[in-house]
Amino acid sequence: MPADTPLVHVERRDDGVAIVRLDNPKVNALSTALLEQLEAAARSLTDDPPGAVVVTGGDRLFAAGADISEFGGPDEARAVGGSFVRALDAVAGIPRCVIAAVSGFALGGGCELALACDLRIASEKAKFGQPEILLGIIPGGGGTQRLARLVGPARAKELILTGRQVGADEARRIGLVDEVVAPDQLHDRAFALAAELATGAVVAQGLAKRAVDRGLDGSLSDGLALEQELFAEAFATEDARIGVASFLEHGPGKARFVGR
Repeated sequence: MPADTPLVHVERRDDGVAIVRLDNPKVNALSTALLEQLEAAARSLTDDPPGAVVVTGGDRLFAAGADISEFGGPDEARAVGGSFVRALDAVAGIPRCVIAAVSGFALGGGCELALACDLRIASEKAKFGQPEILLGIIPGGGGTQRLARLVGPARAKELILTGRQVGADEARRIGLVDEVVAPDQLHDRAFALAAELATGAVVAQGLAKRAVDRGLDGSLSDGLALEQELFAEAFATEDARIGVASFLEHGPGKARFVGR
């Protein structure tokens, strides 16, 4: 495949939603080339944020995981792992809500990409898993860390140590997925939720996201201090002035935010 082949497509819609679509036939393998393009797309969306982001793949495969042909020894593993960390950290760092719309398989690196998003909406046919242990290795794109933070350490260990796949309903029960919909409703639901979020106080959404994500990295007292800092920062936005004034005049839920 030529080096300049587009493997990640970004579409900015008029409703403020940006769609990031993986396109690496046949299984949407997360090759280093795709990860480089994903990182570049995420950094572009960070520099010029939309209202919300939806990350999606194909109907049968969200993403099958890393490109196994790029595996080798420890040196190659460090290179591949570094590509995953840079790309998925960039996705997680977009200062807007990022929704994974998962249809079909999200395995290995594909599951890790979904974990790097803020919310996960799955088709009834979706399957999730970290099957790296079946190759004699471990997750290297954040799976041991983000999965444990999402579903708890014991559940994460069970999934990682067995390498088993979970269907959409079980994924929702354990907190891996936020919502399950019929396959033909997946993208409409993800786009509708993203569009709804895009009409909100998007700067404040980004601050709240940062407070949660960074707060989990430290102690409770550090997290509370960060929250206070970002709480004050939110009051510097035009949306805060609009929201407070609207509440005092009309009550809750009536503000028309401008995203600044």
